[in-house]
Amino acid sequence: MEAQQNPQHITHQSDPANRARLRWRARRGLLENDLILTRFLDAHEEELTDEEVDALTRLLDLADNPLMDLLLGRAEPEGDVDLPHVRALVARLREA
Repeated sequence: MEAQQNPQHITHQSDPANRARLRWRARRGLLENDLILTRFLDAHEEELTDEEVDALTRLLDLADNPLMDLLLGRAEPEGDVDLPHVRALVARLREA
């Protein structure tokens, strides 16, 4: 019998479609966001953990202006994005 893969064990790194989807979502209407996110993904995409991908996905759910405020340090994560792994990723994005 053939071994079947458990779909719950598919990670961001092992699924090219997930990686392409994340990169597409990182394209933003505000140039500043687009530049920060694209440069970050260019440098770190292949090493992102699933937890970091989750954090980035949560950030990409934000509208452009609140996201820019987070990335530029004018605001701190709150509400649904006020999670330790999101805060850690915001800190990395601010360094980029």
